[in-house]
Amino acid sequence: MSFSARQNEIVLNIAIAAQKLPLLESGLWFHHDIRDNFYYASYLFAAAADQTEPLPFDAEDAKEAAEAVLLAVLELQDQKPDSATFGHWPLNLGKQPREAAPNPLPVELMGSLMVYFADRYRSKLSTSLLQAFDTALTCAYQSGFYKQTNVFGHHDAKYTSAKLIFGQRFDDSALLEDGRQNLKLTLAHVRQQGMAEYNSLPWFWHWVQAFTCAWQLIKDVGVKKELADMLDFLWQERSTFYLKGAFVGAHCRAQRHDIPLDSNVLHDYVQFGDFELPKTMPRTEYAGFLLYEASLDTRNHARNRNEPTEVRKLITKQSDEAAAELHSYVYVTKDFAAGGMWERHAEFDNEQHRWDVSLPLDHQAGVNQAYFFHPSDTNAGEDPRHHTEHSEVLFHKNTIVALYAIPEGAKDSIIGILPANEWLQEPRLLLGKSKHVYFAVHLLQSFETEQLPDRLCAISRGVRNGVIMEVISTEDAQRYGLADFEAFAAAARSRKPEWATDEKLGVRYITSDEAELKLYVDHNGVIERKINDEEVDFSHYSR
Repeated sequence: MSFSARQNEIVLNIAIAAQKLPLLESGLWFHHDIRDNFYYASYLFAAAADQTEPLPFDAEDAKEAAEAVLLAVLELQDQKPDSATFGHWPLNLGKQPREAAPNPLPVELMGSLMVYFADRYRSKLSTSLLQAFDTALTCAYQSGFYKQTNVFGHHDAKYTSAKLIFGQRFDDSALLEDGRQNLKLTLAHVRQQGMAEYNSLPWFWHWVQAFTCAWQLIKDVGVKKELADMLDFLWQERSTFYLKGAFVGAHCRAQRHDIPLDSNVLHDYVQFGDFELPKTMPRTEYAGFLLYEASLDTRNHARNRNEPTEVRKLITKQSDEAAAELHSYVYVTKDFAAGGMWERHAEFDNEQHRWDVSLPLDHQAGVNQAYFFHPSDTNAGEDPRHHTEHSEVLFHKNTIVALYAIPEGAKDSIIGILPANEWLQEPRLLLGKSKHVYFAVHLLQSFETEQLPDRLCAISRGVRNGVIMEVISTEDAQRYGLADFEAFAAAARSRKPEWATDEKLGVRYITSDEAELKLYVDHNGVIERKINDEEVDFSHYSR
């Protein structure tokens, strides 16, 4: 299937969903977020206007319905020049959208996309809707929403893109040049420092979306080449942490629909196309419209995982106090990936996803990530994203070691999220089997489990605790002489960890490939972290 065919599939699926939505009294489909109204209406209009596929609904009726919702969205913009929120839209609309307070986020994300949509369908829009777009975009431009200090995050990616797009649209050469300088500085920064928002979802896709939108619209050849350089960097970064739809490794932040199941996958689907498009699409945005075709080498790098790869990345996090260097490690194979971030870093709302084992995407099989964590005080147990700093880790290829020295007064349990595989539960040991992978999960303390439709949840209590998760492909298991799951389970039982719980908390473990792992901590942190009697060396981690 071609890139355009996959985009058309997305457009048609979302258009069908939009066409079935009940219209609210406000003239909108959604009151939770204004952006979804814009996205769904864009797709419905595109499906009706382009008709690349047979439609299960009347095209003219669909165009009329989409235009009505788009007009209702545009009418909610604050268009009073003397207002402090001039050019902005409300975000969460509540019961009375016309009374909802304007928010700086919608124009930041939708503004450039509105330029793209209005330009693409200019000849097909009704006169009244085209005039409404022109008025709204003029107000957005005059508001100067993009005039922000560049700190090289996802907001800045959208502001930079907006400067380029609005600078071109309104013949503002100074704004266009400002955007170009921001673009150059941003690309130089991420090349030299790494992406501080490492694997952050959905914000990584906002980078891709913003710069792809600009690349598709900008006419200046020089600027377009610089945008292509940025997009080449972003897609190379994505390919490094890609496994059949999964975004592997540690995450700076993530939404609930991406932990513990990768669901924000539409841009991946268009670019790589090596997994099935899921029926549920929580972040529709503009993947069906925007495309920068990554190089063949980049796409092959993402899709060809026949040989295991150890990915080592050095990332700099800047703050007002000091810069911190973080070291990201992931072992990627064609059947799974294992790893995370060596250092715990205090991200927004304790959302750092420290480590996991990721499986290729298969939404019908349930969650595709396996990990344990100590929940933060803000975590009520229903949201498996908020972790504390009370853990230390060791990564070696297909094995992850995590220790939890939990202080007095904190929650005295760790929580495990595991794919809904076939599991054997034994004292302090979980043995699992998926399509092509075996799991061995050793725990220091006893545990209880709850089987849910899409996952197995485990809880293990004790202020001194530890987890060893070793995963191996069925193919590699056979190379080790383990012909089936029963043989793997017998071998896993024989490799019992040597736990230490007296003056120090620690463990010694021999992996299936005979590597010796040692991790010991005390109240001051790590006191020993060795692989085959050698200290873990970070000198060969690079940007």
